Amino acid sequence: MHKKQNKLVETIISAIQDKKGQNIVVADFQNIQDFICSHFIICQGNSRIQVEAIARNVGEYTYEHTKEKPIAVSGEENALWIAIDYGDVMVHIFEPHTRTFYDLEHLWADAKITEIPDLDTPSQQTI
Repeated sequence: MHKKQNKLVETIISAIQDKKGQNIVVADFQNIQDFICSHFIICQGNSRIQVEAIARNVGEYTYEHTKEKPIAVSGEENALWIAIDYGDVMVHIFEPHTRTFYDLEHLWADAKITEIPDLDTPSQQTI
């Protein structure tokens, strides 16, 4: 991962954790030729209000720490699934039922999937 991408991914994860986002997964597509981006960061909030708060914090926290602004944000009107596009990094913030339905992290068998433990869980594992 390039240094700039690494900082962006780490900053987004910190922003998600800051608002108690859960079940964070990073899908690394760098070894998949012609994929639309290098990383998906997928997480969930327990309610639409929390999904909105996580999305808002990702935008504010990421800008504050990296000066990066998203290219686009969609899904804010219903907050079941908010997607934030940083070009090479896509952030997907789900409400639990919607995340289960779309199951994004299991669509690409070739991607390296890293599960980021919730803040109260001690270890990180790679699938």
